[in-house]
Amino acid sequence: MSEPLLHLALRVEQDIFLVRQRGREVAAAVGLEHQDQVRIATALSEVARELLRGADGADVTFALAWDAVGRRVLQVDLSPLRPLPGGRYEPQSGAVARLVDTLRVVAVEGDSVVRMSRRVPDHAEELTPERAGRLRAELAERAPGSALDELAAQNSQLIAALDEVRSQRDELEVLNSELQETNQGVMALYNQLTEELEETNRGVVALYAELEEKSAQLRAASESKSRFLANVSHELRAPVTAIIGLARLLADSASDPLTGEQARQVGLIRSSAGDLLGLVNELLDLAKAESGRIEPEWSEVDLRAVFGQLRGTLRALTTRSEVELVVEEPPAPATLRSDEVLLAQVLRNLLHNGLKFTERGEVRLRAERRGEQWMLLVTDTGVGIPPELHERVFEEFYQVPGTTRVGGTGLGLPYARRLVTLLGGTLELRSETGRGSTFTVLLPAGGA
Repeated sequence: MSEPLLHLALRVEQDIFLVRQRGREVAAAVGLEHQDQVRIATALSEVARELLRGADGADVTFALAWDAVGRRVLQVDLSPLRPLPGGRYEPQSGAVARLVDTLRVVAVEGDSVVRMSRRVPDHAEELTPERAGRLRAELAERAPGSALDELAAQNSQLIAALDEVRSQRDELEVLNSELQETNQGVMALYNQLTEELEETNRGVVALYAELEEKSAQLRAASESKSRFLANVSHELRAPVTAIIGLARLLADSASDPLTGEQARQVGLIRSSAGDLLGLVNELLDLAKAESGRIEPEWSEVDLRAVFGQLRGTLRALTTRSEVELVVEEPPAPATLRSDEVLLAQVLRNLLHNGLKFTERGEVRLRAERRGEQWMLLVTDTGVGIPPELHERVFEEFYQVPGTTRVGGTGLGLPYARRLVTLLGGTLELRSETGRGSTFTVLLPAGGA
């Protein structure tokens, strides 16, 4: 729906100025801003000139209409006197279409009409029927200006446009200057960040180099310690074994009889030498494990045979009647791929450790199959270990402080964990003070 405001006839060159002038007046009347008035007037003059030459003129109608989304637009229909070629219209200058919101050919009552429109600002006064009537009357009564007047108006508009272009150019120069300063600041910041990043990278490289050096030193120190332990163990084993042999000869019934005090002292010598030999052997085993000289011999291991051997050999160590050693039969099929000797040594160390620190109750060994893993658990009812010391007990030569003092070197648990690692598993501890301890060995059923 549209509200016609003015009709004009385009027949001669003089009418082009009239269409332009009237177009600007109608645009001002309906509330278009000054720049939009100039734009639609310029577009009208260009289209009118082309239709006058190509279609012998046109009938021009100005109206207030509404677009597809309900917004008010100033609509101008130019109905050519002769049909347009192919029913289409393309302005010679592509800039004409950019001066208005829409420029297209539409069919009105079977005829092709060139229609252009420009949106009316939302803040423009509403065009009521009464106001539309007044505008039509004013436009009809207003005397058209001459071509000279329209030319003067165009010149005035051109000067205003030039002033605006000059103002925009000045603003653009200011913006370019500010942009250059900003770019310089950005480049300076970029250079600064680049220098800081390069400096940081140099520091990181230096840190990595220092870490590599420290790692090499630590590896060298560890190798030196392992060699020292191995050498000392070898050097001590011979004299300690000799001391044990001499003490055995002294206590032999075939030798000269000893007094009671002499027999007691010889027994102390044998016992101390035996403890020292045990320490030497543990040091040698630990040195072998640390140096990587222990290679597991993989085979199918029957846990029932390993558990039976441990049950028989360790039962003799249970010297306290208040402590019971329980070795449960593992569930069938109780086989896994491992090193039988190393596995038995790990479990023997854990059971022996539990028997030493348990005064009453039991030490229990049991096995559970968990998917593709075997879980071997050694549980005791001994004194327990505080949570903050759970990892320290796996350090070499460390023993949990407490009132209960038992023999030991503090090497059994570190050695057991190293062997479990060689077998592709883990050794973990769960314990509380006064509630005993549980050592859990997790091993893959198929081997490492």
